[in-house]
Amino acid sequence: MSARQTAFLGLDLGTTEVKAALVGLDGRLLGLARGGYGLDVSGGQGWAEQDPGAWWSAVVGAVRALDIPDETGIAGIGVDGHGPTLVAVDARGEPTRPAITFLDTRSSAETDALTAATGVRGWSLGGLPAALWVERHEPEVAAATCWYLSTWDWLALRLSGIAAASLVRDEIVPERAGVAAAGIPVDRLAVPIAMGEVVGRLTTAAADALELRPGTPIVGGTVDAFASYIGAGLLDPGDAYDPGGSAGGFGVYWDRPVEAAGAFVTPAPLPGRFSVGAAMAATGRALDWYRDAILRGTITTEALLAEAAATPPGADGLIFLPYLAGERSPIWDPDARGVLAGLTLRHGRGHVARAIVEASALAIRHVATPMLAAGVRVTAMRACGGPARSAFWNAVKADVTGFPVLVPDVLETAVLGSAIVAAVGTGARPDLPSAIRAMTHVTERIEPRGEVMPVYDRAFEAYRGLYPATAPLLRPLGGFER
Repeated sequence: MSARQTAFLGLDLGTTEVKAALVGLDGRLLGLARGGYGLDVSGGQGWAEQDPGAWWSAVVGAVRALDIPDETGIAGIGVDGHGPTLVAVDARGEPTRPAITFLDTRSSAETDALTAATGVRGWSLGGLPAALWVERHEPEVAAATCWYLSTWDWLALRLSGIAAASLVRDEIVPERAGVAAAGIPVDRLAVPIAMGEVVGRLTTAAADALELRPGTPIVGGTVDAFASYIGAGLLDPGDAYDPGGSAGGFGVYWDRPVEAAGAFVTPAPLPGRFSVGAAMAATGRALDWYRDAILRGTITTEALLAEAAATPPGADGLIFLPYLAGERSPIWDPDARGVLAGLTLRHGRGHVARAIVEASALAIRHVATPMLAAGVRVTAMRACGGPARSAFWNAVKADVTGFPVLVPDVLETAVLGSAIVAAVGTGARPDLPSAIRAMTHVTERIEPRGEVMPVYDRAFEAYRGLYPATAPLLRPLGGFER
């Protein structure tokens, strides 16, 4: 290290853990630490809540674990988080209730009401449906609430003491008159600012907790998906990414809006780009579920993947639907169930593991198919997150989707993306495109193998047909609890 090194701190508030990363101006990862927290699904059917206090404890533990050298100066802090998730806080920034996460399905009636009042639908409503649910069903909580915030805005508030709503360029947001007409007091919505704008500076109290220097600029952040776009190096139409997180997803940049079933199309963080994206519910967690809940932790992930790699493509006819927490794109059914189909006596542990791995790729193909039909083209897909550490898993994704797969140097792309935004927001980099070019790098390219495509074409047809065939049979079996 040099005598004095400038770095940026990225904080990524994920579904099950926070990541804290120290990133150099060249994009090198100087340090990475994590802290976990739980998801409470015990409150009611379809409820999925988290404790913001647990988030903060995890943030503190992760940042302290970085062990930042004295000669490294943090020039700015960038933040991102999962969503659309609602964090309701009082005037002191303390939560008035547990956060209502994006996995929560209680506010469908409120979603319809807000769409009718504002003309805005889908993820562009953000956490407003959950806020309206609080207003309707928890009036005492609503009365104590000063701000309804996203996860990244809550984190910026916790660091800076200032509430703001950080938005990407040209983001579609509901008009306040419509929001008020639906029943949400607009004075509980924070003042909007642009992503990358400095919200405030690190307070003395937060600095003491994190063992950092007070006064460090806090830069307005974004949802973890957009942070991952930035950290994965997406720049041009056709650049795509697979986040590889607990939920799973797929996104691609295009040069114009398109209509694609099951996808959300929104302005992207870069000028002239649109995000055509979709998110699943549990494709990233499925292998962990199999390892821990079914196999009781008797085998490591690495050994399980080795067994999966030793079985043939298509898992000898075994197909897995990864709908372990319902499913979002493309079917949007919170009551969807996981299915393992095609079992015979010859199938073993490795076959099931391979079917789960292949399901994560089949799910990407499922959401990408209508995008491609709408005219979108994919030049290459960046594979990110924990699964991208596996060369086998990356190759399966290339083979199943038919997309070339690129492996970034830094797989934790959301937290890198937040650091990149901080570099731009503090003036260390002139703009987002040049910062992305300078601070992201690809280490490997994997081409799909034509000889296995017929196998995966058949598997995809079975995968796509399983849900409509099984859902009517499974739904009457009882209440769905995640």
